[in-house]
Order: sequence, then structure tokens, then C-alpha cells
Amino acid sequence: MEKEKAFLLWFDQLERKDVAIAGGKSSSLGELTSHVDVPVPYGFATTACAYRYFFEKTGLYEKIKALIAGLDVDNSAQLREVCAKVRQAIMDEEMPQDLQDMIAQAYKELGEKVGQADPFVAVRSSATAEDLPDASFAGQQDTYLNVKGAETIVAKVKECYASCFTDRAVYYREKQGFDHLDVALSAAVQMMVFSKAAGVMFTVNVATGDDKNILIEGAWGLGEYVVQGTVTPDNYTVNKATCEIVEKNVNAQDIKLIRKADGDCEEVVVPLDEQNEQKLTDEQIKQLAECAKKIEAHYGCYMDMEWGVDERDNKVYILQARPETVWSRRNKENGAPKEEKKVTTDRKVIVKGLPASPGNVAGRVHVILDPSHIDEFKEGEILVTEMTAPDWVPAMKKAKAIVTDSGGMTCHASIVSRELGIPCIVGTKSRGEAATTTIPDGIDVTIDATHGVVYEGIIEEPKAEQPAQQVVAAAEYFPPTGTKIYMNLGDPELAEKYATLPCDGIGLMREEFIWTTYIHEHPLYLIKIGQPEKVVDQLAEGIRQVCQAMAPRPVTMRFSDFKSSEYRDLKGGDEFEPNEPSALLGWRGASRYYDPKYIEAFKLECMAVRKVREEFGLKNLNVMIPFCRNVEECEKVTKIMADYGLSRGKDFKVWLMAEIPSNIILADQFNKFVDGYSIGSNDLTMLVLGCDRDNDTVSHIYDERNLAVRRAIRHLIEVAHKDGKTVSICGQAPSVYPEFCEFLIKSGIDSMSVNPDTVKFTKKLAAQIEQRIMMDALTGKGRQEVEDLNW
Repeated sequence: MEKEKAFLLWFDQLERKDVAIAGGKSSSLGELTSHVDVPVPYGFATTACAYRYFFEKTGLYEKIKALIAGLDVDNSAQLREVCAKVRQAIMDEEMPQDLQDMIAQAYKELGEKVGQADPFVAVRSSATAEDLPDASFAGQQDTYLNVKGAETIVAKVKECYASCFTDRAVYYREKQGFDHLDVALSAAVQMMVFSKAAGVMFTVNVATGDDKNILIEGAWGLGEYVVQGTVTPDNYTVNKATCEIVEKNVNAQDIKLIRKADGDCEEVVVPLDEQNEQKLTDEQIKQLAECAKKIEAHYGCYMDMEWGVDERDNKVYILQARPETVWSRRNKENGAPKEEKKVTTDRKVIVKGLPASPGNVAGRVHVILDPSHIDEFKEGEILVTEMTAPDWVPAMKKAKAIVTDSGGMTCHASIVSRELGIPCIVGTKSRGEAATTTIPDGIDVTIDATHGVVYEGIIEEPKAEQPAQQVVAAAEYFPPTGTKIYMNLGDPELAEKYATLPCDGIGLMREEFIWTTYIHEHPLYLIKIGQPEKVVDQLAEGIRQVCQAMAPRPVTMRFSDFKSSEYRDLKGGDEFEPNEPSALLGWRGASRYYDPKYIEAFKLECMAVRKVREEFGLKNLNVMIPFCRNVEECEKVTKIMADYGLSRGKDFKVWLMAEIPSNIILADQFNKFVDGYSIGSNDLTMLVLGCDRDNDTVSHIYDERNLAVRRAIRHLIEVAHKDGKTVSICGQAPSVYPEFCEFLIKSGIDSMSVNPDTVKFTKKLAAQIEQRIMMDALTGKGRQEVEDLNW
């Protein structure tokens, strides 16, 4: 029988050219079995022809076409509902008897080939559009481990068919432009490796494109925990030319996924004496590297592989291999990555601080103690100062890295550096010595902002650039989440750069950046000299850049939230700003907007917003009111906005920054004037705990995870939801503390807005938490935890 018409083929009958017949995974397993001298567990695969036969005989094509008609994959609730109906429709149909008999017979023959009756097997989904160089669908369909018995195998094959319509698979195909009904699925039935250790390996560094080494990751137990990111695996680097081990990073592991005697999988604790052990012997590492070299040489491209070490015979097996999808293409277009130039010196530590924005760079120091010298700062220098402020942003944008004496993870220098994507170390004074008095101006240093250390001299020059990271990001899959993940943004010039990130919009756009980057002058001063249009035009232009880059995703701009001390630094500000002993708790936010001394400037902000929405036609712009102390203020401000054409409506939302305890306590009354809330966790934590977050003396008390803060957040969510209002949070806590992110999601938060550098991490973290919550709800596990979070 011709391959194209066969319902079932053994691995040694398949080759990599058979993707259309058996999918990427099955055809690759066949290629490895038939043509590459590496150990692969034997098996067979049902074909795309069998899949289509099942669908045609049962009328599933017509049923599925009707179910997915009009599906909007960006609507998470609709995607979840439709996909569930499609999968159920597939599971409700009985597989044709002749196909069932063929699978059962092949399973029996497989047992005979390996000398086992009813052997345990893995049933792996293999889509015909999967693992192609230009469309990596890896991991979009399901795999079933430790399956035994002919009837069970048949059932799992059908479940594989249904998994072709998981939420993530449908979402990914839609975004890649594949017709859902054109894609077919093969099920690979493969002898089970009872892995005592397992993992992945690559013949190219997927972060940098460096192809001199083979990278191997491994952990105790089955490999699913490595792929899912549940555990941190060991990392081994092997020289591709010599197969000598270049580097080993052994990580502690306290849990693992194992196979039980009955075939089920369970999570167990790793014995204490094994938790810090190397997962592979040096000999096994070298064996895997040899296999990787053979596979790459045969395929002629960079490869991504999965492996396992069988506990029964301690033998290494290759479980699957597929072309690496980013650098295989990129390095052919651009040539191999350039050698990194390194300068080696003694590692002499000058100062240590808090790592606020990670990265490693080297360069010349420029110490600035007085803001009046900002203009002297040159492109590519390392800025060392006591602390930054909004008017320092132009210099910060030129900096290669930033080091400050004071501050914590939520100070100005930290937040802006993370948004700009440059390394930053803060709070050196609290760790020993002030950077401004310890680091001489003009010397060369190496900044290790990943670990918070400044070294004397150039130990390692910055790596040749990383558009690579953006290319890798574009190839990543990010599952849809019920919790929206927004992004914080200030500088409009960065909007285009970050627009490709997998965020649902901008949850916090800081208007202050536009003032310090473009306008530089106090709004009341511009009104006084007869140039109010400069405020409207330049604000509108900055907002436009962001809204246009993000469209059609929503952008929420926070109205100006300068303190009086910061406004005074703008040209002409001295005349209009008071000298306040505590500007942080003074004349800021909403209290300015209706004040006769400032209202004319606020009207200009409203006019700029209206210009963006009406003249530029960017209706994805919404606004947020910051630091609103009482309900009367909220009512006054929203009335002024309405007078200038900014009334709440179907396509225009007004949010309130929930950062003062009164916003929480009186949420039932604030609800009348806003559409939702964005929790400003930095100020809220400070005001709930009575703790200045920038004061090193009491900074150890400042913690968003404090029970008082969590109770306040939980209360706001409950009260807001009663009136149909949404609640978000715009702080770093969800991405810094996974347990805090889990608390927010379990409490029902609608969205989270984080800095650009943590969008991808937070998106994946939220997906994992939501999946775990769903599974706990189905099993009853963790129900009490959801209901009683330390109340």
C-alpha cells in the first residue's frame, strides 16, 4: 500500500519528508530510526489519512466548521468555550472499527518485537503543520505517558485527535494563518522510557545564536517538568567539536515527576541526598552530545531534541528531534554570530547594591551629583548618582547602565531602567558604601546588575547585540490567559520597540515622561507666555505614538502625577510651585486638577486626550486619575473631563488609581464615577504600612505581600466586582513574587500591568497559575486555600 493511503506506519517506514503523512514528530522519529545511528525507542504512527478517515466517516468536518464559524481567538472566554465543544464533539464519536482493529494489532506486534505483553507506551500527538522550520507548533497538542492495553491505546489516539483543538493549538494556528480543517494529526505510539532523568538539548544557543557548543538541560524524573518549567534543570555546555564538557551548572531539585508501577504519573519529593546531585554522569553528557552531533549532521540544521535515561538499564535514549526554528533561518540569512571579544582582568569589587534591572555591561563612569550637570552626560557612559528623578530621563536614555546610592526595586531609577532595558544597581549605600563617593569619575568599570556588583576595570565587554532576543520572542508561544497582562510604559519612543511583546495593551502610560522628554516647561508658564498650544500639541503627539503602536489594544494614560518638587524643576516652575515639606503626600494628582491655581493646565491635558481620540481617530485611548483622596475630588475631576468632551462611555473608560486607603474603604462610592481601578501597589503599600519606600532605614518593612495590603486588595476586588467594575494592578510585585501573582489571580483580579522586561514571564506565570487553579477546582484540591487566604 502506498504511504499516502496507509492508516498506520512503523517508524522504520517513515522519513522526515513524510511530514504531510505523519506530522513532524512521527516523521522525525522515523528518520532517526531509519537513518541515524542514535538510540530511539521503537514504535508506530497512525497517519494523517487515518485522521481524515475518522473525521469523514463521522461527519466531524461539518460539525467543527459550524462550531468555529465566527470564532474570535482573542476573546479568551469564547475561545475556551468553542474549543471545549469541538473536543467534546470529537470524543463523542466512535472510531471506525477497522481503524481500531489496526491500532490494536500494531500494539500487539510492538509488544512481540520487544518481548513484552501489553508494554507501556507513550502516545504523542504529531500535527502535519508541526515542527516545520517556519511554523513551530511544538507542544501545541498533547502527549500521554505510561499508556497500556489495546483499548486504552485506541482511546488515547482519539484524545490526541481532540487535542488538535486545544485552546492554545487553535489560537496558534489562527495567528500563523493555518486553516484548522487543513491540519491533520498523527499519533506516534512509542515504547515508554522510564526516565530517572530527562530533559532537552540544542545544537545552538537559542538566546545568542552561538553554534560552537551543545546545550543540555536535565532534571530528575520525567521530562515534562523540564518542558513545563516546573523545576530548574541542570545546564551542561559541551564543545561541539571535541565533545568536551565546557561548563556545568548543577541546580537543586526538590520535586520530580515519576511513573508509578500501575503506569500513572505522580509528583514526589526528591530524596535529600539527591537534591543537589548532578543529574547526568559526565559520560552520559558526552553520549548525548555525540547523539546531537550526529542528528545535526544528518539533518543539516540546528536541532532541538528531547532525551531520557531509562532507570532500568541506565541507557540514554533520544525521544524526539525537530529543527530549531529561529536560528536555523536567521544564521543562514545573516551569517554565523561573531566571536565575542573579552577582556580579562582581576575581579576587584568596588561597590555592591540591589540588582534592580539585570544585565552585564562595561564602560566609563560619569558621576553626577547636581542635576544642573545632566547636559554634560554623554551617550554610552555609565551614570552614577545619588538618585534619579523625572527630569533625569534624557540622560538615562543615553546611559549604558545606572548605579545609585539610594533606592529600592520601586524607585525611579529602577522602574525607568527596566523600561529602558538597561542594567541598573540601586541602594549601594545600604549595602556598604555610596557609589558616588566610592567610584571615581571617569574610570572604566564592569557592571554586573544581575548580581548587584560593580567591578573595577573592563572584565567583559558588552555582548554584541541582541536583536536575537526579539527574534526568539517572536517565535515563542504565549497561551491566552483569563487575566489580562498589560504593560507599563512612559517613553513614547519605546512604544514601537515593545509593541511586539505579548501584552494585552498598556495598563499604565506615564504622562510625566512626555513633559520631561519633549516639553520641559511648566504648563502654567506656557499659558503665561501665550503658548498653551505647545502643551496640547506635544502631549497629543507623544500619546499618539503609543496608541498607534499598540492599536487596536487599549492604552490607559495616567494624567500628570508630578510632585510639586518635580514640577518646580520644569522651566518656569519656581513661580507656580509651593515648597512642601513632604511633596510625596502634598499637592499632586487629582487635588491639582480642580484647584483654581492649576485647573487651566489640567484642561490642556484633557484637550490633548480629546485631540488624540477625535482628530487622530485613536479610540483605544483611555485615562486614569491618580492620587484621588476622596469621592468629592473624583466627582469634581470627572465633571471637568466631561465638560471637555471626555465623558465615560462604551469606548472611553475612566480608571482610578487605587493607591490610598480611602480608595479601598470607599470603593462602593468611588464606583459611581469610574469604570475600574488600577492598584498602585507602591504607594498603597507605603500608605497602608506607613512606610516611606525610599527610606533605607525602614525599607525592610515595605512589602506588598503584607497581610494588611493583601486584605485591602481583596476588599477592593470584591466591592468593585459587585458593581461590575474591573480591577488591575500596575506594579512589579506580581512579576517579582510568584506567590503574590497567585494571590491576585485567586482573588479574581482582572488584569496586571508590568514593566516590559517582565511581560513574557508574567504572561506564562499567569497561564500556569490559571491552569493549576482550574485543575484544583476540578479535583477539589486547594479549595480551602482559595476560600481562606489568611482572612
